[in-house]
Amino acid sequence: MATQDTATDGVSFAEPEEWRLVRSSLDEFVEREVRPLEDDLGESWSNPRVRHDADGRYVDEALEAIETVRRKSAAAGFYAMNLPQEYGGEDVSNVTWYRAKRHVASHGTGLASHVLAGPEGPKPLLANAEGDQVEEYLKPVVRAEKSTGFAQTEPGAGSDSPNMQTRAERASGHADGDEWVLNGTKQWITNAPYADFLQVFARTTPQEEAGRYGGITCFLVEDDEYDVGTLNNAVGSVGLQAEVHLDDVRVGEDRVLGEVDDAFYEAMGFLSLGRLELGAEAVGHANHLLELGTEYANDREAFGRPIGTFQGISHKLARGRANVDAADALGLRLAWQMDGGEDAIQEASSFKWFATNAYWQVADDVVQVHGGNGLSEENPFMDHLHLARLLRIVEGADEIQLNTVAKQMGVQ
Repeated sequence: MATQDTATDGVSFAEPEEWRLVRSSLDEFVEREVRPLEDDLGESWSNPRVRHDADGRYVDEALEAIETVRRKSAAAGFYAMNLPQEYGGEDVSNVTWYRAKRHVASHGTGLASHVLAGPEGPKPLLANAEGDQVEEYLKPVVRAEKSTGFAQTEPGAGSDSPNMQTRAERASGHADGDEWVLNGTKQWITNAPYADFLQVFARTTPQEEAGRYGGITCFLVEDDEYDVGTLNNAVGSVGLQAEVHLDDVRVGEDRVLGEVDDAFYEAMGFLSLGRLELGAEAVGHANHLLELGTEYANDREAFGRPIGTFQGISHKLARGRANVDAADALGLRLAWQMDGGEDAIQEASSFKWFATNAYWQVADDVVQVHGGNGLSEENPFMDHLHLARLLRIVEGADEIQLNTVAKQMGVQ
């Protein structure tokens, strides 16, 4: 399945034949494996009041459907196809991964959104796994037999994550060899209620000694070793995030992921990928909404003619089309630069900011185009508006992205 766009050739807007085959296969998978599951679930999936328990957790039927989609996608070679083949991926290029993320998102916010790996899946940091970690953690996540989470954010440390209060201290002299003892609280951890293990970030050396960004280590912590607290039910992400409490959690040296004290630097090295993925999803979702909005504007009549003939409606959709096309061009350029080995820090922040804001504006405008129908729980538009608002905060809020762009430009 591997499809590689070479940096020297640039991005082909015509889309190569290999990608068209991948796209066709993804569409066939969604129609064959995903849509029937949604139909079988009925209100257990389509109605958020039924899909979640009182505390926000997914009901068992919905959670089982999500896991089924992931496992079948992994078996088909889609789920983690951007990872190296040696770990079970397909080693596709960043351009192909961008296109896949964008295309799957164009199917809407249903079960199809779980076809490709998200925060619960394998990320490049987990690819630092060594020795037994590869078989115990990395490969099962690539096969969607296990799921994980990225436990970095804390109640008092979001964008300012180097100031995290979670600590890990060495405790030598035990029968099983050297151990680390972790204490702290994490918050807004995606997939925490369902993960088999978390990648937990903890300070192992004080800032005074290691510097602001040094002295942070990542640990692999099993689900029976931490406590899941209150679910953080954000709009657009109900049931997905929660607090995590670490109370004298002991893990061995074999649970250190990567190098001691270097986890923050290692994680920051993959920031551009996370922003590429979220931006791709924003572009795909916005494309989906523009299709729905255009169809409705052509079909719905008021004052004796289709509402799309009124500039107040048509201009909303036209502006959305222009902004989403511009965002897509930024995303393709970013993916191409990443394939060429560039850090593309400025471009990643520009894209993430522009794409998520374009999605937000489209989501708001399409609600307006649909009028009262746009507010109905029976339609997907408010779900998109909530998700669009959430995407402007996660993986770096709007203000962080603009700060990064300004800094990269040389603005003091």
